[in-house]
Amino acid sequence: MPRIRDIAQICKSKNAGPFLVTIDVLFEDHAVYREVKATGVLNAALFARLYGVPEEDVLFTPYDAAAAFKATLPRLVPAGDIGDTDVYGAQQHAPLLDVEIPIDRPAP
Repeated sequence: MPRIRDIAQICKSKNAGPFLVTIDVLFEDHAVYREVKATGVLNAALFARLYGVPEEDVLFTPYDAAAAFKATLPRLVPAGDIGDTDVYGAQQHAPLLDVEIPIDRPAP
């Protein structure tokens, strides 16, 4: 079963202010995006589980025109605060990379 890292062209995270982080998953191929969307695997509950936040705090949005998914969620530690290890939020997408997507695509 392919993982996000195998089928998405871009998977990145960034600050959405000092208290939020945004994670984007973009697909070059709209057909692959539609297959991924149809599985329902990418959703607010998945992000809540991966990042240890309440599901109701996750804003999850599929963008059909851009073949992309966006999730915005609270940071566990505010940017720049004591204990923050990623002030720019640039490495927060890593847990998502290993998520398996049940579509018929070979994993590299």
